[in-house]
Amino acid sequence: MIQTGKRKLLFVGFDSTSYPGLRGPTNLFGHPTDQLLSQLSSALSEWDSESAEPIKKIAFGHFPLSFSAASPSGTTLEDVFIEHGLSAYLCGHLHTRFGKNLKRHHQSGHRQSYFNNLIQFDANRPSNLKGCSNQVESEQQFWEMEMGDWRKSRSMRILAIDRGHISFTDIDFKLGANKPIILPTFPLDSRFTETSYHMHKCKSMNPLFYETIRALVFSASPVMSVVAGIYDSRSGNLVLVWESSLEKVESTSSRGDLYSAPWNYVVFEDTSPERYWLQIEATDSIGRSTLSELRPFSVNGLPAKLSWRWKEFVVMGCQWSALYYPIFWSLYFVFFLIVLAPKVLLSFSVKRYTFKHYSSRKGIKNFLAWTFTELYNVPFAWGCLVCYLFYLILAPWFFGRVFTDDTIWGYMTYRGWVLGPNELGKLDFLGFPDVMVVVIPHLVLVILPASLAIMAFAAERGLRRDYLLSITGKKEDDNQSESHAMNSRLKFLLLKRWIRKVLLVITLAIWWKHFKNCRALVKAYEMNPFIHFPIYSLTIPLLMAYTVYITGRT
Repeated sequence: MIQTGKRKLLFVGFDSTSYPGLRGPTNLFGHPTDQLLSQLSSALSEWDSESAEPIKKIAFGHFPLSFSAASPSGTTLEDVFIEHGLSAYLCGHLHTRFGKNLKRHHQSGHRQSYFNNLIQFDANRPSNLKGCSNQVESEQQFWEMEMGDWRKSRSMRILAIDRGHISFTDIDFKLGANKPIILPTFPLDSRFTETSYHMHKCKSMNPLFYETIRALVFSASPVMSVVAGIYDSRSGNLVLVWESSLEKVESTSSRGDLYSAPWNYVVFEDTSPERYWLQIEATDSIGRSTLSELRPFSVNGLPAKLSWRWKEFVVMGCQWSALYYPIFWSLYFVFFLIVLAPKVLLSFSVKRYTFKHYSSRKGIKNFLAWTFTELYNVPFAWGCLVCYLFYLILAPWFFGRVFTDDTIWGYMTYRGWVLGPNELGKLDFLGFPDVMVVVIPHLVLVILPASLAIMAFAAERGLRRDYLLSITGKKEDDNQSESHAMNSRLKFLLLKRWIRKVLLVITLAIWWKHFKNCRALVKAYEMNPFIHFPIYSLTIPLLMAYTVYITGRT
C-alpha cells in the first residue's frame, strides 16, 4: 500500500502455480485454489472500509487470465478482480513471443453471455452503457497487460498513475539504454482508457485534470528540452497542429522528472478517439534526442479500437480453460461423423456406391458415399480406428512421472492426471486443462490426418481396381462407358500410382509428427513407449502401415 496526498495505491501480488508442480508440457495453466482466491479477495478489500480516499488497485501475477483455470468451486481470477474494482492486472508467462500487443480489456457488462466468456475478438470492447445512471457507475472494468521478460527480451515496463489514471510505456533495452525515456501521463492513450468517457460526459472529473499536458522523463544526463506535438489525422496524414515546450515541475513524488505545459483542451474535443495524436520529444545535454511513441488521445475519453493480430488473439482472446471441452467433443463429433454415421446410413441403402456411380452423378453426397464405402471395404482398419477413438476417452493414454520434485507415478487421461482414488474412492484429476497441450495436437495433427489418409488409400485402391477391371475386359457390361468416365490424366495417375505415392509422403509426415510427440513425452515423463504407452504410441503407425500394405495389393 502506498499513500499519496489524495489517494491510496494498493499493489497485490500472488502466485497461482500449482503445487506440487506438474512436469511440462502439462503445466501451461495457472491453478488458483479457493483458498488463494479468498486470500486475494481479502487483500484487495482490506482497506475499502477504512479509507475515505479512493484506492487504486493493481494486481500482478505470472499467468494471463486466458491461461488461468477456475478454482474447484468454479470461481475465476476475473470474478475476484471485477468484484473488487481492480484497475490493472500485470502478468507474464507469454511475454512477447506471440506479439507485443498482449493486452485485454475486461468488463463486467460483457460477462453474462456464455460466448463472451469463451472468446473476445478485440483487445477492448466499448461499454454498452452510455448514460449517467448508477448502473454505469457500478460497471467494473480493468486492463490485463502482458509484460515482456527481462531474461530473454531485456524489456521493462514503467507504470505511472496520474491522479488515478494509469499510463505505461515499454522499454526495449536491446536497443540501448542511454537515451531518455518518456512516459506521457496526460492526455491518456485512448486505446487504454477506463472510465474516463463516463467521467467526462457526466462532469465527474475535475477540470484541473485537463489543464496541462504531462509527461515523465527519465534520463541519466540532464534534460535540456521537452517538446510536445499534437498531430491531426483527419486528412489521412499526420499534420502538426500544436507544439509547445514542457517545463519541469519541481516538487513531485515521482521517480522521474515530471514536465507539463498548459493547453486549451477544449479545442481538441472530437467524436473520434483517433483523430488527434500526441508525441513528445526530449533532448539531453549530450544532444541525444528521444521521441515517445505516437499515441492517439481523446479529450472526451472515448476508447479507440485496439485490435489483435491472429497470434495475439489466439493467446489472449481465447479462454482456453473454458474452450478445451467444447473443442475436444467437437473433434470427437467430427471423428464419429467420419467413421460411424456413414456406416449406419449406408447400411440402410440398397445402392452400391462406386466411382462409376459418382462419375455419372457428380455431387458431394455421392462423392462422400463412394469414399466411405471404400473405407468400409478395409474393415480391419476401420474397426481398429473406431476402437482407438473409444479407447482414448475410456482408458489412460500413458503412465509417467507426474511431478517435478519426486518420483510419484500416475496416468494421464483426456481429463487430466490421476494418481489414484482419494479417501472417498473418487478420482482426482490434476493438470486440467493443461493436458490439452497433449490431447488436442494428437487429435488434430495425428488422428484426423491419419483417418483422412486411410480413407484416401482405400479410395485410391477402389479407383485403381475399377480402372484395371475396365481395361482388362473383366466388366460384364459398359466397359466403354466405364473407361470414358475417367479422363486421361486420371488414368495416368492411376497407372503410375502417383496418388498413392503422394499419400505415402503424407503418411511419412504423420509418422514423423507422431514420433516427435512421443519422443517429447518420453523425455518429459521418463517413460518407455513400449511399456508405459504402447497403445498411444503404436496404434496409429501400425494401423497406417497395415492400410498401406493392404491397399497396395490391388
